[in-house]
Amino acid sequence: MGARGAILVAIAASIGNFIQGWDNATISGAIVYIKPDLALKTSEEGLVVAMSLIGATLITTCSGAVSDWLGRRPLLIISSLFYFLSGLVMLWSPNVYVLCMARLLDGFGIGLAVTLAPVYISETAPPDIRGSLNTLPQFTGSAGMFLSYCVVFGMSLEASPSWRLMLGILSIPSCLYFLIAIFFLPESPRWLVSKGKMLEAKKVLQRLRGREDVSEEMALLVEGLGIGHETSIEEYVIGGGASEDQEPSEKDKVLLYGSEGAGLSWVAKPVIAAGHSSIKPASRRGSFGNQSMNLIDPLVTLFDSVHEKVPETGSMRSALFPNFGSMFSSTAEPNHNVKNEQYDEENLEREGGDQDYYPSDDGAEDDELRSPLISGRGSTMFNLVRGSGAGGGDEAGIGGGWQLAWKWSEKEGALKRVYLHQEGSRRGSLVSVQGEGEGVHAAGLVSQPALYSKQTVGPAMLHPSQADSKGSTWEALAEPGVKHALIVGIGIQILQQCAGINGILYYTPQILQEAGVEVLLKDIGISSKSTSFLLSAITTLLMLPCIALGMKLMDITGRRQLLLATIPVLIVSLLLLVIGNAIKFSSIVHALIATISVLVYFCCFKMAYGPIPNILCSEIFPTRVRGVCIAICALVFWIGNIIVTYTLPVMLSSIGLAGVFAIYAVACFISWIFVFLKVPETKGMPLEVITEFFAVGARVSRAASAKSL
Repeated sequence: MGARGAILVAIAASIGNFIQGWDNATISGAIVYIKPDLALKTSEEGLVVAMSLIGATLITTCSGAVSDWLGRRPLLIISSLFYFLSGLVMLWSPNVYVLCMARLLDGFGIGLAVTLAPVYISETAPPDIRGSLNTLPQFTGSAGMFLSYCVVFGMSLEASPSWRLMLGILSIPSCLYFLIAIFFLPESPRWLVSKGKMLEAKKVLQRLRGREDVSEEMALLVEGLGIGHETSIEEYVIGGGASEDQEPSEKDKVLLYGSEGAGLSWVAKPVIAAGHSSIKPASRRGSFGNQSMNLIDPLVTLFDSVHEKVPETGSMRSALFPNFGSMFSSTAEPNHNVKNEQYDEENLEREGGDQDYYPSDDGAEDDELRSPLISGRGSTMFNLVRGSGAGGGDEAGIGGGWQLAWKWSEKEGALKRVYLHQEGSRRGSLVSVQGEGEGVHAAGLVSQPALYSKQTVGPAMLHPSQADSKGSTWEALAEPGVKHALIVGIGIQILQQCAGINGILYYTPQILQEAGVEVLLKDIGISSKSTSFLLSAITTLLMLPCIALGMKLMDITGRRQLLLATIPVLIVSLLLLVIGNAIKFSSIVHALIATISVLVYFCCFKMAYGPIPNILCSEIFPTRVRGVCIAICALVFWIGNIIVTYTLPVMLSSIGLAGVFAIYAVACFISWIFVFLKVPETKGMPLEVITEFFAVGARVSRAASAKSL
C-alpha cells in the first residue's frame, strides 16, 4: 500500500500525544493524594495542575519559529527528552516546589508534541487520508488516558497509594518515544524542500509513498513555497471538439505542461477567450456578489463549490486526470516532431543550452533532479505526451482530483503555475460556465510559480531555499490569505477551549465524585475515589470507538460537516447536566444523568471538536510560515487551557456545576455559529491548494466588503 509509510510515521509521531493523555489522566487522579500529602491549598492545587499548561504555553511561543529553522523532527525528539526528565523529577519530588518544576518540564514536552505533531503529520500524509491520520493524536491521547486511569485505579485500591509512582511512570513511554523519534521518524519533506535539501526530500517522499517516482509531488512542494502572489480563477475546456461558434482561433489555445514525472501536457481553450462571459465563482448558495449580503464567509462558499464538483462515487481522485491519454486519443495522435511556431524561439533557447535545474543543498546531485520541474516544451506542442501519473497505475495528480500544471503567458512574458480541477458536477462548478462542448471543463487557480523572481529574465528561476527566504516572516503574516487563515485558526481554538473540555478532563474524578457517582457502585465496596477513577477509565475507553468513527468520517464527511453535526449534541449534553444539577433528583437519577451526559459529551467532543481545530490549523497556512502560524494558534490554545483549568475550581465553588455547564453550553452554541459562517471544508485537498484558496477567498471577501459599503 502506497500510504503505508505515511501511516507508520503518523502513528510514531502520535506517541507524544499518548504521553500527554497519560499525563492528563494521571495528574487528575494523583492530585487527590497530593493535596493531603503536601497540604495544598485550593490555589496551590490549581497551580500544580496548571504548571504543565504554563510550560506548554511558554515553549509554544518559540516553537513555531524554531521548527521553521531547525525542522519538525528535532523538536519532536526534544519533546521526548522533556517528558523523560519530568517523569524522573516527579518520581523524586520532595515538596511542592520541585513538583511544580517537574510539571513545568512536562509542559515543555507537551507543548512541543501537541503543537508539532499535527504539522508533521499534515506535511507527510497524502491528501486523501490526511484527516484520518491527523486524528491519530486524538486517538492515542485518549488511549493514554485510558491506560493511565486503569493504573491509577489499580493503585488506588492499595492501602497507601504513591502519587510519586503514579507520575514517575511517565518516563517509561517517554523513553520509547525518544528511541522511535531518533531511529524511525524522517524529517518533513516540505521543510526539507524549503531549505533546498531536494535530494533528501525526494528520498523521504519515496519512503512515505512507497514508490520511486515522486517528481510530481516534489514539484508541488516547491510550489508551496510561494506566498503573496496574485491568484486568479480561470476556466478551460481541455481537449474534445467544439461547435463552430465556440471554436477559438489557434492563438487562443493554451498549452498546459505537467510535471516532469507526470510526463503530460494538455491543449486547453480558455473559456473567456472563446467569447464566454467573465468568470464568476459560484455554488449552490449563489454567486459571490450575493454573498456580500449574507453573513457566510465567501471563502466557505468557494471551498464548498470545489467539494460539490467531486464525482458522486465519493472518491477523492479525479475521474479525468488518470486517463488523459485515452481522452485525447480521439482528437490527436502524439507527434513528437511537431513544433508550434509561437514557441520556437523559446524552445530553441531551452533545447540549445543547458537546462536550468536546482541542485540539492545536500552536496550531492541526482540525475532526476537535474531536469526541470516541468516537462520540456517544444516537441509536444498541442499534442499529448502519454504517460501515467506520479503514482503510477490509476493514481495521478497531486490529490483530491487536482493536477499541477504550468503555462507560458505570452502577454506577460512569464511562466504561470496552474492548479487544475475537473468540474465533475455542473451544479457545483467553481466558475460559471455557459455553453456545452465535447471537451472536459476544468477550473484553474493561476498564479506565479514559487521560484519566480522579478529580477530574472525569461524562464530562469530561484533556488527553493532562496524562494523560502524571500521577504520577512512578518511580511508573510500580513498577507491577506494568511491573516484570513489566522482568524479561522485562532477563532476555533479559542472557542474549543471555551467549550470546557480540558477543564472537565483534568477534574473528571472530582466532578463525578461531586455528582454522587459512588452510589452506582456502593454495593461492590469500592471507595468513592476508586469508583470515580474506574468510571473515568470506562469513559475514556468508550471514547476510543467514537474517535475511530471520527477518523473514518474525517476524509469522507469532512471536518466542517462533522463539527456542524456534533456540536449540537454537545449543547444538549451540557444542558442535561445543567438540568440535573439545578433540579432536585434522587441521588441515583442525578448520578445517572451526570454520568451519561458527561459520557456523551466526551465521546462527541473527541470524535470531532477535539481533533479538528488542530487538523485545520495544520492545513490552512503556507509552508513558509506554517510553523509560526501554528505556534500562534497553539499559544491561544494553551492560554485558554490555563484559564479554563485554573478557574474551574473557583467556578465550581461559586456558581456550582449547573452554572459552569451553562457557560460551556453557550460557548458551544457560539462555536456552531462560527463554524457555520467561517470554517471551510478542507478534506482531500493538497495543502498548497488550500492556502491558495485562502488567498483567493481573502481577495474576494475584500471585494465583497468594499461593494457592500
